[in-house]
Amino acid sequence: MSRPVFAAALAAGALCAGAALAHHSFAMFDTEPANAVIVEGEVAAFQWTNPHAFIVVDSVDENGDPVQWAFEMNSPNNLTRQGWRRSTLKVGEHVSVEGSPLRTGEPGALFRWVLKEDGTFIVAGSARGVTPPPGVEWSPSE
Repeated sequence: MSRPVFAAALAAGALCAGAALAHHSFAMFDTEPANAVIVEGEVAAFQWTNPHAFIVVDSVDENGDPVQWAFEMNSPNNLTRQGWRRSTLKVGEHVSVEGSPLRTGEPGALFRWVLKEDGTFIVAGSARGVTPPPGVEWSPSE
């Protein structure tokens, strides 16, 4: 291999490695199923964006004060393969969303499932550890 070709290949590899390292881990979320949070409220936004989609929910805290939660999801590409569409959730729609909360206590979480007002129950790509809310008929094969 000639020196210029080797140098170009080395540079390309270094650029790809940098992009791979740029993706964050999920250590910022408390992923213990027992610590999951369920937030009920109105969809403020369904952000169909890379690298992660987000569900933003307007809710109220235990004191009745407004709070906006952001649930981080998978990429739109992966969500599409799981049956999601950018039209799956609509702004103003009443939902209950479960997620693994941020360890900082801020109102954010890693998405686990959503229950729509019409009874539609949708889980994240991995159904591991998912327990549906009372009255919801669901099995992991769905």
